[in-house]
Amino acid sequence: MDYQERYEMYLEGVERYLGRLFTADKPYGKLYESIRYSLLSGGKRIRPVLTLEFARLGGMDWHLALPYACALELVHNYSLIHDDLPCMDDDDLRRGKPTNHKVYGEALAILAGDAMQPEAFRIIAQAPMMSAENRLEAIQVLARACGADGMVAGQVLDTVCDVRDEAGRMELDRLKTGAMITAAAELGCVAAKMPPTMRMQALEYASELGLAFQIRDDMLDVTGDEAVFGKPIGSDREEGKITYVDLKGIDGCRAALEEHTQRAKAAVATWGDRAFLLELADRLLARDK
Repeated sequence: MDYQERYEMYLEGVERYLGRLFTADKPYGKLYESIRYSLLSGGKRIRPVLTLEFARLGGMDWHLALPYACALELVHNYSLIHDDLPCMDDDDLRRGKPTNHKVYGEALAILAGDAMQPEAFRIIAQAPMMSAENRLEAIQVLARACGADGMVAGQVLDTVCDVRDEAGRMELDRLKTGAMITAAAELGCVAAKMPPTMRMQALEYASELGLAFQIRDDMLDVTGDEAVFGKPIGSDREEGKITYVDLKGIDGCRAALEEHTQRAKAAVATWGDRAFLLELADRLLARDK
């Protein structure tokens, strides 16, 4: 199976699973509508794809890891809803569509995000075919990645602290973006009970991929096509944020992007079945959205 076939297979599984969530007829149905608006608005689904691929590489039927993959995607999308709020980045567009608070209002957008986070942990806790010990470990991985020493810490650095140097920027991105990408890989490893050495290599791959992903995002915020990128170009600069482009320039960012991509690929260089991971890294390096 080639890269595109496998990616689309994973994508279909994720979309089908997510599409079954929040469909019941409730008196508070507007909440479900708001959640589904963001959750099903497209996106690359890189994080759940990573979970499923590492589960497969660990020797399990990747379908069994869908609850873990989709739980993380719920947390990721809750973070995007909150990130777009006026008190945060105040963005009007996400994936080429009006942001959640622009459609449903700030109160419901906040509540939709609030609901998605605990629902994610419920999905893991109820994952079929997984042992109680495995589910507990998965909950710990996701909680660590999105909590006070993970994604939320990164958001604090991004919105409250005035990060202006490269070391600070790398720490910000390691927490805000990288922690969830690394957790996506680790959840696949947990699901498959991957051996410790392979798990360490998987985490190294994902960590480097996360840095490359953010550098490319910063470049696209300057050089991207708004119609393709799905959100306004130059928004970081307008908000006074210091990005990798400010610190390194476009040429320096290209060099750093290549370096982190090669490090990611080197982390899994000894794996026999590594073709998908290598192509994913290369495609993220060249992405335009």
